[in-house]
Amino acid sequence: MAKHQPQENQDINELMIVRRDKMQAFINKGIEPFGRNYPVTQHAQDILKDADNLENNVAEVRIAGRLMAIRGHGKASFAVLADITGDIQIYFKLDVLGEERYANFKLLDIGDIIGVTGIVFKTHRGEVTVKVQDFSIEAKSLRPLPEKFHGLKDIETRYRQRYLDLIVNPAVKTTFINRTKIIQAVRRFLDNKGFLEVETPVMNPIAGGANARPFITHHNALDMDMYLRIATELYLKRLIVGGLERVYELGRIFRNEGVDNRHNPEFTSVETYQAFADYNEVMDMTEQLIAQVAKDVSGTAKITYQGTDVDLSHIRRITMIDAVKEAVGKDFTTVTTLEQARSIADELKVPYETHHGIWEIMYQIFDEKVEETLIQPTFVIQYPTAVSPLAKRNQQNPDFVDRFELFICGRELANGFSELNDPIDQKQRFIDQQKQRELGDAEAHMMDNDFITALEYGLAPTGGLGIGIDRLVMLLTDSPSIRDVILFPHMKTKPME
Repeated sequence: MAKHQPQENQDINELMIVRRDKMQAFINKGIEPFGRNYPVTQHAQDILKDADNLENNVAEVRIAGRLMAIRGHGKASFAVLADITGDIQIYFKLDVLGEERYANFKLLDIGDIIGVTGIVFKTHRGEVTVKVQDFSIEAKSLRPLPEKFHGLKDIETRYRQRYLDLIVNPAVKTTFINRTKIIQAVRRFLDNKGFLEVETPVMNPIAGGANARPFITHHNALDMDMYLRIATELYLKRLIVGGLERVYELGRIFRNEGVDNRHNPEFTSVETYQAFADYNEVMDMTEQLIAQVAKDVSGTAKITYQGTDVDLSHIRRITMIDAVKEAVGKDFTTVTTLEQARSIADELKVPYETHHGIWEIMYQIFDEKVEETLIQPTFVIQYPTAVSPLAKRNQQNPDFVDRFELFICGRELANGFSELNDPIDQKQRFIDQQKQRELGDAEAHMMDNDFITALEYGLAPTGGLGIGIDRLVMLLTDSPSIRDVILFPHMKTKPME
């Protein structure tokens, strides 16, 4: 027995039949309903900006795009054409086109892609319009677009069918255009600072450079398991060893972890490494970079994110110990025993592992209770050595490393530190991480003997930085979810209907 179709699906199927009939009508007229090329001379915004000049000079324009609305009035009809720059009104008139071409216009549907040749004029209401002298069908839309006045609101559909989202929600198109501008601005800033953009392997024999769960794949020819990279750090530092004093890589990172408003298994980051610099210089550069990119894209370093005014031109600096004290009123400089640290965590209802020491527990408290309070741009500095296996120890207190993270609106945006360049210390840190893995920490760092070998040849004092590009785009486009700034975010496979 055939499965009953909902009324909505029946309506869509009937509309699709009508559209296919119109497609066939074009074919019967000898008109190919799926075009091959259409030379475009202007876009919508070009015409709108130069309308007076175009109208006065009776200049012919050639535009192409998707029909987003059609308003028919017998022998004359208005329509809205959308291209990458926006919308423009177009005007079809029987006595201009002639009966045959006007009949072809009647075969068009909202969603069809057409090319238009016409003359620019202004209606009696002053609206810039293109009077169509000729047009061609470039792609017949065989499915109806989502209902115009309500748009595409369903979040899951928007993410699964991003092409529809881009068609019917202009703000989404703007977000992704700005994403590209942000990435270009980051590259431009680093290039101007003398950094060399490089590429390192995506498939690694060891998942290194961060504490994260990797994706595992298998290389058939080499008959070995490999890991999709969880960071670019260790390869980039090998390049510093090799004498490339300033390098960066902007690309995809893969972490087999949870999905939420701030996390996607596949995301974009930029990592930079600068020889003969420390984390203070890297912080200075990070502050300059964030402010400059905001100015390049938004025209100002003072932005609004989800209703909160944020000034990116100045970033305060605070130690993790002081940040914890400020947020929850607990001073870890007075904590001398593990029992005291556990008692504080229990009081704050912060979970910890039995093998965690004092400073690891403090870090857990920071992660659970403090991050979300850091609204205005803040560099949190001096992280526990136990949670920073690749960073250089602080000279005054070896329990801490010279590391910072940048937080804005309660979210981590960047991470950087003075790189650990002592191969003996680095090997012991890896050994300590191995012990954590044996205790069940699947995110602990793996041993990387080749990286130790590289360090034994000598790594210059180096400052490193990592910035989450997706989170930066979220901030500068006022987007609440990381999936709003990734064109095709990962989602569960939709079951067959």
